Amino acid sequence: MTTSSPGMVHVKTTINGQAHELLVPPYMSLLDTLRELIGLTGTKEGCLDGNCGACTVSVDGRIVDSCLVLGAEVDGKDVDTVEGMASADGLHPLQQAFLEEAALQCGICTPGFLVAAKGLLDNEPSPSEGRIRHWLAGNLCRCTGYDKIIRAVQKASS
Repeated sequence: MTTSSPGMVHVKTTINGQAHELLVPPYMSLLDTLRELIGLTGTKEGCLDGNCGACTVSVDGRIVDSCLVLGAEVDGKDVDTVEGMASADGLHPLQQAFLEEAALQCGICTPGFLVAAKGLLDNEPSPSEGRIRHWLAGNLCRCTGYDKIIRAVQKASS
């Protein structure tokens, strides 16, 4: 990471498998970097203090609240967002399960739940219900209740 313009930080990162070079203000969160500089608006703004999980993304395979990470901190790192889950062949199994189990309503929390659940299933393909609930404890939903979300993650697990 180098400062290349007065007040800006030069960042090279990979987002959803695509290389990006950015000039990022040193105070800009990763959430705002993704939404404002890259145009990836799937990651949602919720509480802005790391309590709701709506802005969950993966950085080098680690689940983080993007409102608490600076955009400059992802220099040299791989970032995965909800936009990177689906493929040309269709929806990711978690996305499909969320639809089939009606595990979403307003959609503000959904991207964070999807990215967090993917992180769990990538590391633990067949988690117990208790493990799913524990893993997703940092993600809040005000609309659907959690049972539908848990069922969707169970359905997508192997």
